[in-house]
Amino acid sequence: MKNNDVIAVMGSRGMVGSAVVRLLETHGYEQVLTPSRYELDLRDAKEVQEWFDKNQPKYVFMCAAHVGGIMANQAQPVEFLLKNLTIQNNVIDSSYNSGAEKLLFLGSSCIYPKFAKQPITEDQLLTGPLEPTNDSYAIAKIAGIKLCQAFRDEYDFDTISLMPTNLYGPNDNYCPFSSHVIPGMIYKFNHAKLFGEEVTLFGDGTPMREFLYVDDLAEAILTCMEKYSSRDIINIGTGQDVTIREVAEVVKDVVGYEGPIHWDTSKPNGTPRKVLNVDKIKALGWEPRTSLREGIEKAYKDFLYLDTLI
Repeated sequence: MKNNDVIAVMGSRGMVGSAVVRLLETHGYEQVLTPSRYELDLRDAKEVQEWFDKNQPKYVFMCAAHVGGIMANQAQPVEFLLKNLTIQNNVIDSSYNSGAEKLLFLGSSCIYPKFAKQPITEDQLLTGPLEPTNDSYAIAKIAGIKLCQAFRDEYDFDTISLMPTNLYGPNDNYCPFSSHVIPGMIYKFNHAKLFGEEVTLFGDGTPMREFLYVDDLAEAILTCMEKYSSRDIINIGTGQDVTIREVAEVVKDVVGYEGPIHWDTSKPNGTPRKVLNVDKIKALGWEPRTSLREGIEKAYKDFLYLDTLI
């Protein structure tokens, strides 16, 4: 990419999109388009195509998605499936129709089977049943991957698909009813500390997960846009996992909560273990820079800052 190329970041107000925008600006890219949901409804095919025809982006970072944690996925399977299918179909199709040179589609590690062999390699896609607590979101993302591959195969459109692991960082969603693991814990521990309450977390704490700080993901995204071109998906993660209990202890310490942690075993654990094989992305010269504790400290500062704005 050249510094004067027109670049579109879809979902630029979200956690991942905003990290990509920050990085592009740091690297001196001058024409980064960041339409908000109020300026462009990605669910409206006609509106999306008109926007692409008018702005003619050369490179498209597809970071927009309807996301949430286990509770939200279980409560709203229609929304997670239908909204994501609609949004990604419109952006991918309009990017091609308007003559974009390259599109990067952001998937998710939840596309892999619930009992995938660990660490998970990219070739395990569609080799077994999905985790049922978020299968609607996963199916939508799989459809996005397949659409990108279809455009590459049929029309020679340079599309690539990245599968990031569990993410956290600035601009995350800290809502206790729809957040992912780390932001949800940050909210709960901080709330309990302020109001003298005790913390209850879902499951038994034994599942193992991998977590990636969002600015590290942004670096990987830019690396892939510049260096990667293949129909094959590529994993983005640390290659290291920890138990949910261990994560909880780090968040507890960072927040300064001194009470007990209760585990609600009536709630689902989700996939027992999920850690990605990241050999492909590391071969491109990328490495994560942020340790789990450092990332959680930064995320907590972001949470406290956002809290002052409410």
